[in-house]
Amino acid sequence: MKEKLVSILENSYSPYYKFRVSSAVECDDGAIFYGVNVEDASSRAGICAERNAITSAISSGYKKGSFKKLYVMNESDNLIFPCFVCRQLILEFFEMDDELILMNKTKECRYLMSDIIVNPFSAEDLK
Repeated sequence: MKEKLVSILENSYSPYYKFRVSSAVECDDGAIFYGVNVEDASSRAGICAERNAITSAISSGYKKGSFKKLYVMNESDNLIFPCFVCRQLILEFFEMDDELILMNKTKECRYLMSDIIVNPFSAEDLK
């Protein structure tokens, strides 16, 4: 997985922040969907690698409950966590005991989604 995520960093469109990120979603049937960050001159119009990978899986017919692992790779010396917009989408499609794997070219750390999603706003709050 690491080699693939490193290789697709090249596909990132990041001319403004120059911060390339790649991501992969692993589904319960073993299918894997990839994404990279895509920036835009209007920074809010871009999409993070994590959301790109998740929406790719959804576009292929996967549903809530189909997801098992989310991988996030970046080029910096630090491991980066998903932004809060990504965390909201993660909350929508992943279970709290699903795995988040953060990577760079030299390190890897594993977390549960419950480690990064604290006091969530979910569908239950809309009732």
